[in-house]
Amino acid sequence: MRSGFVAVVGRPNVGKSTLINGLVGRKVSITSRRPQTTRMTTRGILNLGDPSAPAQAVLVDTPGLHRPRTALGEKLNSAVYRTLADADCVLFVLDAAAKIGPGDRRIAERLLGRGAGDMVIVVVNKVDIAPKARVAEQLREAACWDFGAYVPVSALTGDGLDRVEGELVARLPEGPSYYPPDAVTDQPDEVWAAETVREKLLGRLRDELPHSVAVKTSAIEKRKDGSLRIEAVVYVERDSQKGIVIGAGGSMLRRVGVEARLEMEDRFSCPVFLDLWVKVEKDWQRFPDRIERVGL
Repeated sequence: MRSGFVAVVGRPNVGKSTLINGLVGRKVSITSRRPQTTRMTTRGILNLGDPSAPAQAVLVDTPGLHRPRTALGEKLNSAVYRTLADADCVLFVLDAAAKIGPGDRRIAERLLGRGAGDMVIVVVNKVDIAPKARVAEQLREAACWDFGAYVPVSALTGDGLDRVEGELVARLPEGPSYYPPDAVTDQPDEVWAAETVREKLLGRLRDELPHSVAVKTSAIEKRKDGSLRIEAVVYVERDSQKGIVIGAGGSMLRRVGVEARLEMEDRFSCPVFLDLWVKVEKDWQRFPDRIERVGL
């Protein structure tokens, strides 16, 4: 049996969460076009190999590494560094549609500083939207880092994911099965529900407001008729933001609630009654105690 923890790292918005969802074959991390969508270290369980030589890779989704401007940013970066310290190998994700930049190079330097470059697999993602010449340029430039493997993929279409799996199996150490073979994530229902609501909000909010939104599940109640009642609080930093999230006559919150509820019913296989509330936690991104209060 081979098994291990795999840190999935990269700059914001390179497709780390989409990559994990593609490898696992099911949505375990929320996705959006907004940078810094991922705020928690979500784990996706990938069972590989065959019965005679099984393998289990625990894929750890991480926030995008960036230059922090708030206490929240510092906390997110710290979570990435802790994940790297405990990882058996690393998927370092680059965006094939964008040039390699200073942020990518900083991550590469940190990974090389760990002294285990062979355990790093560079995944050049989004080849479905990048010109072939740009993909080739990315691979040539990244090759100077001398990591273990370089794999062009499209996490969205699945192209190249089988090769990523093969490279992972070759690098996982001998170890136990950490999760049952049918497990796909260890994320608690409360966290998943809150993140689902936030994902639907991210798809509708504009400008900087998405960064000011946090969601925390306050209750999940199983009813006698088999349905679930889920209550969640949407936190914002300003009174003016509260009005935007609620929308005229409650229209925004109602649409978000419907989208989130439908996904919850699919996940839990039962009717869901979703209650959403919006509260102001002033400047919560800047204060560690307020960050904890909003569920982070």
